[in-house]
Amino acid sequence: MIRVAVVDDQALMRAGFRALLDAEDGIEVVGEAANGEQGVALVRAQLPDIALIDVQMPVMTGIEATRRIAADPALSAVRVVILTNYGLDEYVFEALRAGASGFLLKDTDPADLLQAIEIVAGGEALLSPAVTRTLIGEFVSRPPDRCTPSGLEHLTRREREVTALAAHGLTNEEIAAHMVISPFTAKTHISRAMTKLAARDRAQLVVFAYESGLVTARAPESRCEEDAPDRNLGR
Repeated sequence: MIRVAVVDDQALMRAGFRALLDAEDGIEVVGEAANGEQGVALVRAQLPDIALIDVQMPVMTGIEATRRIAADPALSAVRVVILTNYGLDEYVFEALRAGASGFLLKDTDPADLLQAIEIVAGGEALLSPAVTRTLIGEFVSRPPDRCTPSGLEHLTRREREVTALAAHGLTNEEIAAHMVISPFTAKTHISRAMTKLAARDRAQLVVFAYESGLVTARAPESRCEEDAPDRNLGR
């Protein structure tokens, strides 16, 4: 059973998500909250597997709520998926940096929402397929964040390579085919890189890859210079 908390300041939106999720076998909505402060309290009380959190809310924003959830060791198993009406914007980047496992547009098809919950509950990161290419392009166009500690010295050559490939949106299976290794080995390299960089999940690994400069518009360490196809991350 996947346990989900819904945090949104619009009562109609919360009711819609609850109706959709409660009707699905294997998913249980454990509670609702109308702002970020209530959302953090709900997550602490119920320890859901997934917290669907609106990015903009009164009292406390979804970004701050995500930051507090991600910073609490007792909530390390909770995965946050940010909900937004606006598509790709600065809020999304801030949410990913704060510790979100991905984001979805509020007008996402119900089937895609259910699939997203399963993906994130399985420990993977999710970026809405409709904006994945744009998100990658935006990160690529930015200079490396000089305030971000590198950490690259802790990664082996193989770990750097799989991190760069993951940042271009390749799945574990595609990384394995590209590097001529097994999918299990690719997943192992990804897991070790995440551990060394203290990344909560694959989304954080991707953020690190771009902000540290491992992947840029002309990334010498990446072996996939061509545009990556639009896809979810992590599957």
